[in-house]
Amino acid sequence: MTRRARSRTALALTTAGILVAGALCAPSAWAKPQADPPAPMFDDVTVHDPSIVTSGDEIWAFGSHGASAHTTDLMSWQQNTVDLSQNADNALFDDIYTELAETFEWAQTSTLWAADVVQLPDGRFAMYYNACEGSSPRSALGLAVSDEVDGPYENQGILLKSGMSGESENPGETYDARLHPNTVDPDAFYDADGGLWMVYGSYSGGIFLLKMDAATGQPLPGQGYGTHLVGGNHSRIEAPTIQYDAETGYYYLYLSFGGLGVTGGYDVRVARSTSVTGPYLDAQGNDMRDVKADPTLPLFDDLSIQPYGVKLMGGHLFGRELGDPGTGAGIGYVSPGHTSWYEDPDTGRLFLVFHARFPGTGDLHEVRVHQMWMNADGWPVVSPMRYAGETAGKVKRADVVGTWQLVDMGKDITATAAAASDVTLGRNGSITGAVEGSFTLTGQHTATLTVDGVVYDGVFAPIWDPDLQAWSVGLTAVSDAGVTLWGRKSVELTGAAAVDAVVDDLSLGDTSAVTVDLDLPTSGTGGTTIAWTSSDESVVDAEGTVTRPGIGEPDAHVSLTATVTNGSASASVSFDVVVLARTPGVLAGAWSFDGSLAEAGGAWADALPIGARIDAPAAAPSAFVTDGVDGSALRLDGGSGVRLPDDLVQGSSYSVSMWLRPEVLTAYTTAFFAAASPTSWVSLVPRGHDGVGGSTMLWSGTQWYDAGTGRTLPLGEWSHVAFVVDDGAASVYVDGERRFQGTGFPDVLSGTDNVFALGVNWWDAPFRGDIDELTVWGSALSPVDVAELATR
Repeated sequence: MTRRARSRTALALTTAGILVAGALCAPSAWAKPQADPPAPMFDDVTVHDPSIVTSGDEIWAFGSHGASAHTTDLMSWQQNTVDLSQNADNALFDDIYTELAETFEWAQTSTLWAADVVQLPDGRFAMYYNACEGSSPRSALGLAVSDEVDGPYENQGILLKSGMSGESENPGETYDARLHPNTVDPDAFYDADGGLWMVYGSYSGGIFLLKMDAATGQPLPGQGYGTHLVGGNHSRIEAPTIQYDAETGYYYLYLSFGGLGVTGGYDVRVARSTSVTGPYLDAQGNDMRDVKADPTLPLFDDLSIQPYGVKLMGGHLFGRELGDPGTGAGIGYVSPGHTSWYEDPDTGRLFLVFHARFPGTGDLHEVRVHQMWMNADGWPVVSPMRYAGETAGKVKRADVVGTWQLVDMGKDITATAAAASDVTLGRNGSITGAVEGSFTLTGQHTATLTVDGVVYDGVFAPIWDPDLQAWSVGLTAVSDAGVTLWGRKSVELTGAAAVDAVVDDLSLGDTSAVTVDLDLPTSGTGGTTIAWTSSDESVVDAEGTVTRPGIGEPDAHVSLTATVTNGSASASVSFDVVVLARTPGVLAGAWSFDGSLAEAGGAWADALPIGARIDAPAAAPSAFVTDGVDGSALRLDGGSGVRLPDDLVQGSSYSVSMWLRPEVLTAYTTAFFAAASPTSWVSLVPRGHDGVGGSTMLWSGTQWYDAGTGRTLPLGEWSHVAFVVDDGAASVYVDGERRFQGTGFPDVLSGTDNVFALGVNWWDAPFRGDIDELTVWGSALSPVDVAELATR
C-alpha cells in the first residue's frame, strides 16, 4: 500500500521485559515474561518539518530546504537529499533552481519551506513545494509530480500565492495577513471516502483547507484560499496535518503552536472533528476557528492562543542527577513540532513523526518517531520515548509500582522546558511525592490517573530508556483540559550503591589549568549529599570560588576533597587543581573614538565605516557624539556599523571591554561581532533572545552557546560590558560585576581570516546607540582587570 495507511486493526499484544544492567535497580519485569525485543539500532537524519509518504516497503520523509530521507522500520533512517545550503544540486529535481525559478523569484528567497508528498490514485507522486520570503507572508505554493517517490519531479506550476499587494487568491479581496493565509506548510491527505484534500497555512490568517482534484493534484476551481479552520491575526499556529481515524470516526488536526527555534517554545497540539471541513474542537469543546491572537497586542501574541488545543508535547526534560544512569543533563526535547503521522497498514499501529531539537545542542535538529494510541476518550496520547520497535502489551500493577519521573506538559507556549518531578506509584494505586493522587488500570494497558484532583486517561507501554540502555515502562495520558502527562519508571539507588554511583560519576573536568570558578556539585542520586573541603581556601574555597595568584607569582596547587554520603554510607574522593597565576594583559587594539576610527596605539590601520551588514559599503562617514565616557564616542544610527581590522585576535584566549549607551534594544542585535565564518561566530548582544529573558548576553553560533547575564542595559545611559574567553571558559561582566561564568565555549578564533565589526553582522538589525573606549585583548583578563576597566 503506497498511500498513508487508513485501516485500523487491533494492536498486536506482546509483552516486554526489562533488562538489568550491572548492579542497577532497573524497573521490574512484565508480568508474563517473554523474550525482550532486541536493543534498537538508530540511524538519525535531519529533515526539518518532515512529512510522511510510503512507497512500497519504504517510508519517506520530505521537509524543508529540499531535505528528504527514508526508512523501512522508523528507526534506521537513510538521508536522501540535504539542505539546499549544503548542496544546491538537489536530486529531487533535474535542476531545482531552473524549474522552480518563478517560485524563488516571487518569494524572494533561495530556499524552500516544508514540502509534502502524497501519492495520487494513478500512482504518481505529487509534491507540494513552497517558499516564503521569511520576514513577511510573501509565499508561493506549487505542485510538482513524479513517477517515482525520489524524483525527479516535474514542476506543474504555482497553485497559490500570498503576501501580494492589491489582490489575493479570493476574488475581489485585497490580501490581508490578519485574515488570509501564508501559503506554506501544505499537507495533502485522503478523507474517509477517498477524497483528496490539502490543509495548509502558517501564522498570518491561520490554517485553511482546500478540496483537491485527485486526478491532477490541483485544487478544485473557485475555492480561493479555501475554508478557514484555525488561527488569525498573526497567531503563531502552523504546520497542520489531518488524520482520519476509522476506529474513532474523527478527523484529527495536528498543529504546532509557538516558534520553531530553540527559544520559540514550539509544541504539538491537536483538535478533532466528525467532518473533514470542521469545525475542529479541542477537549474542552472550543471551536478552533475562534482561536486567534488578540489584534490589540503585538504581533505573534501567544497568550491569547495557548489555552487552546490538546497539547500533546512540548519542550521537556527528564532530568538526570549525578550518579543516575546515562550522561549529561537528562533526556528531553527542545521545540518539538511540525508533525506528520503514519499508520502501519499491517498492524494498525499509529506513529507521530516530527523534528526535535535537544537540550544543550542549540539548533541541531533530527527526525523523531513516537508511537501513539487513542485513549478512552478518543484523544491521541504519545509515547514519552522514541519508537524502538515496541508494541503495547498487557500491563499489571506490579509492572508499574515503583519510582517514576513525571512531566506535566502544561498549556503554556514557553521556551522553558517542563521539568520532571519524582513520584511513587504504590501497590494500593496511590501516587505520592511531588504530586498526590491515584491510578487505576482499566484494560490491557490503559489507565486512568487522578493527579492533584485532575483526571487523565492514557496508557502504560514499554519504552526503550536510553539512560538505562534497557527496556522499561512509560506512561502517557491526557486530561479533559487538554494537558498531557508523560512518565518513565526511574531507578532509585540508596546507601552504598548510591554513594558508589555518585563517586564514579563525579568529575570536575580538566583541572590542570583553572582560571575560573569551579562548579562543585552538592547532591546526587537518591538523596546523596556532597560536602567539599579545600587544602587552600584562599585559592579555591568550598563553594568553588577561585582566586588566582597575582602577576609574577607561581601557579597554585590545591586539593579539593568531596565527601559523598547517603544514609550511613560514605566515601571520599580528591581532585588535584592547578590554578594559573594572573598574567599581564596583552592589548591587541584600542579605540577611544575621539572624533575618528583610529586605533590608539597605531598598531592597526584605521577601522572603516560600513553599512547595515558586515560586508555592506558605508553610505556615509561614521558619526561621533561629544558626551562620551572620556571625550567623544562613536554614534551608530541603526543602519550602519564599523569594520575593525581582520585577524585582530587569533587564538582561544581573548577579552573585549567596551562602554555601551543603547538608544533602543532589539533582540539579536550585536554590539561587538567576531567571526571565522557565517557559521562560526561570537557576538556580544545587548538584548538577548527570550531564552535568556532578553538580558545582555554573549552568544556563539552555530554551536549555540548562550551566556545570559540576567541584566538588561538601561536606555540612554552608559554601561560597561566585557567578556573574557579563556580556552573554553567564558565570563561576561556588566558594570564590572561578573554576571555569567561557564565552560565549553566554542573555539571560534584560533584560525586565520577572522573578521570583526561593531554594531552589525550578516543578518540582524544593526545597533542603535553609542560605543566608547573599546579595548580588545589577546589574553584573558582577570575580574580585577575588568573591574578597573569598568571604573570611569
